[in-house]
Formats: sequence, C-alpha cells, structure tokens
Amino acid sequence: MGVRRRRRPRPATAIGVAGSLVVGLLATQAGVGPAAAAADGPTLTVDVAAARHRISPDIYGMNGGDPALVAELGTPVARWGGNASSRYNFRNHTYNTGSDWYFENIVAGPDNTVEAFVRRNREHGTKQVVAVPLIGWVAKDSPSSHPFACGFPATRFPEQDSFDQWDPNCGNGRHADANLTGADPTDTSVPAGPAFAGEMVSHLVNEFGPAARGGVSIYELDNEPVLWNSTHRDVHPDPVGYDELGGKGTATAAAIKAADPRAKVLGPSGWGYCEWVASGLDGCAPGADAAAHGGLNLSQWYLKNMKDFSDAHGGKRFLDYFDQHYYPQISGGKDPDSNALRLRSTRSLWDPTYVDESWIGPGGVNAPPLQFIRQMKAWVAQQYPGTKVAITEYNWGALDDINGALAQADVLGIFGREGLDLATIWGEPKPTDPGAYAFRMYRNYDGVGGRFGDVSVSAASSDQGQLAVYAAQRSSDRALTVMVVNKTGQDLTSRTALAGFRGGDRVQRFSYGPADLTSIVRGEDLRVNRGGVSATYPANSVTLLVLPQRRH
Repeated sequence: MGVRRRRRPRPATAIGVAGSLVVGLLATQAGVGPAAAAADGPTLTVDVAAARHRISPDIYGMNGGDPALVAELGTPVARWGGNASSRYNFRNHTYNTGSDWYFENIVAGPDNTVEAFVRRNREHGTKQVVAVPLIGWVAKDSPSSHPFACGFPATRFPEQDSFDQWDPNCGNGRHADANLTGADPTDTSVPAGPAFAGEMVSHLVNEFGPAARGGVSIYELDNEPVLWNSTHRDVHPDPVGYDELGGKGTATAAAIKAADPRAKVLGPSGWGYCEWVASGLDGCAPGADAAAHGGLNLSQWYLKNMKDFSDAHGGKRFLDYFDQHYYPQISGGKDPDSNALRLRSTRSLWDPTYVDESWIGPGGVNAPPLQFIRQMKAWVAQQYPGTKVAITEYNWGALDDINGALAQADVLGIFGREGLDLATIWGEPKPTDPGAYAFRMYRNYDGVGGRFGDVSVSAASSDQGQLAVYAAQRSSDRALTVMVVNKTGQDLTSRTALAGFRGGDRVQRFSYGPADLTSIVRGEDLRVNRGGVSATYPANSVTLLVLPQRRH
C-alpha cells in the first residue's frame, strides 16, 4: 500500500528541551491591507443557542512536548506510548526499540522512566495516559551500554541488510529486502501476561496513589497491536487476529481495573485505516477473520467484545475510551500541492462527502469517505454506548510552517465541534514553530492564559474550504469566542451573523499569520452592527474574535 504513515521514532518518554516563547501582543493588526484590497469572503453564521455541547479540554493534549510550552499552554493530558512502550519493563526500566532501531534493549535514563513521566506531568497538573504491555513480552535485564541485547544478533543472523553502526552485532532483521524468521524472543525479552500489567498499575498506585486521588488517570492497552508482526516481529512474528486482540484486551483491562478500580482504560490504539477496519490476518479489508466474527469489522467487533465482557461481569465497564491513531497520508512537503492537500484533508475527520486522496481512496483500497470521528462515534453508539472516543496519535505535518499551523488550528476546531473526548499530538511543535501558535490560539491567545470557549456552539461557513469557522462560549465569563481559519492566499472580508448572544458592541480581535510568525497580534477592536460583525481575515491566517458578555 505504499507508505502508510510518517512519524519519527523515539522512546516512549522523549521530551523536548527547547526554550519557551512568550506570546507578543501588538497594538495594530499586521498583514491586513486596505479593505478595498480584500476579496469578498464566504458568509459566516454563529448561533449561540444551537448545537451546544461541552468541549473536552483533553483534545489539546500532547504525547511529549517542550516542558515550557506544556506549562504555558496548561496542556491537559499527556501520553506515555509509542512503539517503545509495547515491551517496557517497569521492573528494570528497560524497553526494546523494535524495528524503529535494530530491535535493541535500552535502559531508560532517570528522566525517561515511567515514574519520571508521571511525576513531571503531575507537577504541571497534566493528566497522564500510560500504556501497559499487551504483546506478551517485555524487555529482560540488559546492559545499559553497548553491546546491547537485540532481536536479530549477527551471531545468529550474519547476513542482514543493515547493522547498527554503533553496535555491529545488532541487525535490522531483514535480508535481501525480506523479513528474517526464526528469532528467539528470549534473546531480548521475558514473558509478560495480563498479571504483569496489573502489577505495573499496582506499582504506580503505590508510587502516586490511585486515579481517584491524583494518580495515573488512564491506562492504554499497548500500542498499534496489528503492527506487532512488523514492529516487534522478533517476539511476535505472526499477524494479530480478532481473538488474540480481544482476549488479551479484556484480560488486561480486567487486571488494570482490579489494581485501580477508578482508573480508565483506553484501546485498541490502532495505527491507521487498515487496523481500523481489519485484523492482521485479514490485511486491509474484512475477510475470513471478520466472517468468523459475525461479519463485523475489527473496530465494531472490538467494541462488541468489550461490551459482551462487561455484560458477563455484571455490567462493569472495562473499556472507557475507544482510541485510534490518525495520520493523513501527506508527505512533509510544503510545495503548493502538498499545502493545498493538507488543508483539504482535515475534512476526512468529519465530512461524509470527502473522498480520501491517498492510497485509502479510489486509487488504492477504495475506502468510502472516512468521516473518521463521526464513524468512531457511530460504531460506539451501535456496539458499546457510553464509550468515549480518542485519537492518541495524529499529525498533519509542516508544523514549522504557517500551512501546518493552519491545518492544526483547523483540526483543533474540528475536534471540539465534533465532540472528540481526547487527543494527543505525536511529534509536537517546538515553542517557536507556527504549529505551537495554533495551540496558543486556543490555550493562550493573549499571553495571560486566555482560552477558547469550553461549550461548543453552532458555527457555519458558506465555504469551509476558504474560511473555516468554529465557535464556543466560555463558562467562566460567558464570552463568545469565534475562531476563523483563512485557508486561502488572499485577504477575505466576511460578515459573521450572530444569533442568540447578548453581548456588547465591542469585539476583541487576535490574529496569527505570515506577517509576523513570532507573535499573536492584538488588532483593533471591531464593532457589532445589526446583529453581526464584519472583519477582514488576512491570507493564510488564524483569527480569534472574542465577544464579551453584556454586563447588566
């Protein structure tokens, strides 16, 4: 199928160390030309009384992130996950890199243990998601320096396509561009069943208290299990089927709940489209494995299996979050075609008319429109009502460019409008990257903690591809916040019709765009006129309008 996703490999707990950047506020709006130079934009409408629902703060999460940026944004949730978490052994602080780096056992440094991750995030007031192993193996006791224990040692497999330049005994497990077989799992690992996960949870409860008293809130059932026979093929060479995933998932969830009854469980954290709908045995579409399980695709059956397990145990809930990973199949390119595709592809999260333009669409597996979040919620409603939905890995790319910032701002708006419960970006922006400003527009637009509203309200654009609009009301002061993303290369002037809101006549305006990539700019206030507000939105920019509630 070609390249299915793109992300950089890293240990489960890697955290950046770049410096912090304080958001700058200027007196005038940069980059806005005379009104006559702007084209007429689409019509925008906001109705504060319609489509009201709570926006989960957990959609603004990260997997890691620069500590200063995490603190500045008040990042609500962080995840300990990724490929390295699948074989992390909490007893010896050792993990295996899998196919990301020559299947080597690495002893985590003091700043990269699971305890350090929890401690660091507790200090920031950040909720933690911690992955527990499900694969059946964890890393054994290993040297902390070269030579490392590894899954495909040259002593047993002398002919391989590549060896670690720093550890020539460790190979990539491939010869003549084909995967090698016959690895011995005990070269790197020791068996670890559901009881191991329960012991890991008990250890964290002993260290930090239970979830109900400030301990780890959410436990994840491993990471991308349908890729185990690729990523961790030295210990799990066989493809994952429905029964293995379901059996290990329910048993491990039960062990987690036994160790910490108030903790939440999240899974199955699939890698992307193929795992969303099919087991490893079936490939990239429901096949014989699905037929043997009622004809349901993997996600549908996974939810049903968890519900059936709950019903068999007195209705106790064992899955709290249905989680998938989502990587739009876009290169990191910043050429005009890539930039345009990046901005269009956000529609795949919700739009029932958007046909994917990658191998997922007509040129490949010919999948129907993904409408990813809506489909996840529909399957939950059908198979296991009450389960929350999460995307614990995603990245639209180009976060070091204004185009990536526009996509990220659009995605965060979609997450809130569509009612996603939790999201953590993988490959977080540096504090000085434009992508960091996309988060700041929602979490710190004024430099003193100003945030987008927490109650989503109806917002519509006559052309969401030109001006994407999202609106929410703040519970704290009842202010209305309206986020507008100009995805075009020209300034656009549009009027936003306001319904159901009793505000004053002044509108605060904050913008981020190519005219100044180092600051969010405080523009001149706008005025409400005849139930609406007109504004010019600079080309390739994100603008937040803040309408204070009228004081009586």
